[in-house]
Amino acid sequence: MSDNRHVAVGDRRAEPAPPGRRASRRAKGDAPHPETVPPREPEEPGEPEEPGDAPRKAGGRSGGRGKGGKKGLGAGAWTSVALTGLLVLGTLGGYGVYRNTLGNFNTVDLGDKLGNDRPAATGALNVLIVGSDTREGDNLKYGQKMANDGKRTDTIILMHLAPNRDKATFVSFPRDSVVQMPACKSETGQPVAPRTEMINAAYNEGGITCTITTIEALTDIRVDHFVEVDFTGFKNIVDALGGVRICLSKPVDDKKAKLTLAAGWHNLKGEQALGYVRLRGYGDGSDIGRIKRQQVFLTQVVKKATSSELLTDPGKLLKFINTAAKSVRMDKALADDTNALLEIATSAKSLTAGGVELITVPWGPHPDDPNRVAWRQPDANKLFAAIKNDTEVTPPANPTAKPAIAREQVRVQVLNGTDMFGKAKEVADELAEQGFVVTHIGNARPATGNRATTEIRYATKDGADGIAYGDTVAGRLSKDKRTPIAGKIRPVSAERYTPATTAKPAKGAKAPTGPIIQLVIGSDWPGVRALPKIPDSLQDKVVTAKTDPCQ
Repeated sequence: MSDNRHVAVGDRRAEPAPPGRRASRRAKGDAPHPETVPPREPEEPGEPEEPGDAPRKAGGRSGGRGKGGKKGLGAGAWTSVALTGLLVLGTLGGYGVYRNTLGNFNTVDLGDKLGNDRPAATGALNVLIVGSDTREGDNLKYGQKMANDGKRTDTIILMHLAPNRDKATFVSFPRDSVVQMPACKSETGQPVAPRTEMINAAYNEGGITCTITTIEALTDIRVDHFVEVDFTGFKNIVDALGGVRICLSKPVDDKKAKLTLAAGWHNLKGEQALGYVRLRGYGDGSDIGRIKRQQVFLTQVVKKATSSELLTDPGKLLKFINTAAKSVRMDKALADDTNALLEIATSAKSLTAGGVELITVPWGPHPDDPNRVAWRQPDANKLFAAIKNDTEVTPPANPTAKPAIAREQVRVQVLNGTDMFGKAKEVADELAEQGFVVTHIGNARPATGNRATTEIRYATKDGADGIAYGDTVAGRLSKDKRTPIAGKIRPVSAERYTPATTAKPAKGAKAPTGPIIQLVIGSDWPGVRALPKIPDSLQDKVVTAKTDPCQ
């Protein structure tokens, strides 16, 4: 398998790989390009170009359909509706009157097709949601000329539920992303060779099994289950919901999408809703722009699917559940696991309370083709690390326990006790981004050679406070937690630290006044554990229930 796990935007010179089981096989790069004008959406094969269309570049084999990397229309947010169907179905999974509905799911037994070399389970629940653009069966009317062109995942979303099941993060993967697709097995068990492709080609080449293998290889995040839905399933579920309200910032008159709407709010059903999520003649015409609209669409879908109007009307609810069950495909393990369905369903309560975040993998134009996407590093890996490190279940609050020290209250000196050049600055930047107040960086390598062990130290006079503040630093290190040690060391040299980026202080946070902790880096340096949240540097890209609904 190739050492490059995905194509990175930026400086592609070799660098030490970040920590992690699969990180050594990921793409490198630390000088990201800014996100610029998104790649224009190529036209669908068989449709004439209209005046003013940008010329399409010819190219070799790609994840798109037909010649020159052309692709089908984006299916989009019907996967979001499928998810909400699963949420509501799970809510009722424990009631006998609805148990027969579970048998209506179209399932796939993944068996051993995913292999054994997979990321470890963490206690979180990760569900891959895919939208198929197949033109088979009832979907043929959405592109008869594409009937024999196979199918792609026009929408790929990873739904991450925290171990406490109290927060959901949805990560969208642009279908134009050029990635290293690993060797995998198709749904029928046939081997598929590794190659560099657009990410949605994995589905066409090997079905959902190759798509899961590809996502796991690129992110090092274990995919526990999947849910899939197509055009017709999307329409059926929207109609069963009674339509979904969307808001347009400007009018739409798109003949290809068969959609004409004024600016403002609309309740879309069936064909209109499908036209909206497939819409490309709007905004900047890019897949990236459409993803943003789909993410906002999801917030509206969740509101509708979890509304009291639906949940308190047995007739509407039963119709919706039956429609959802018949309109999606999922892995057999999920369909058979009532507890997992219930866990997903329970999370719906937090979704309506603002406990959901949606974000697109950080991206930039591909260096070899500006009409394709490459993932921007190191931001993409930071996002994946945050999800992978969301592993801890928060215990019930103990009213007699002493409150933990917040990171923003801890001052730290970072000292490099090894010959790893620039390590103190690198670690200081990571801690500062997480909110720690780094005061100094320096050198603590003895003349006799590297320090073998990484240590967290505090002044002996600080006693219990030193231990408490040191524990907060220890809690951010990977692997085994370190016990703070009394007594500081004298550094060989030290200088004041200036952070590259300043983390946004917590609301109501006060200036730190506690002891200064020393973090002394040794040869066994375990790495800084990523926070289980979207990094501050990406917060302006996050979509939540508070995001302006008019897109």
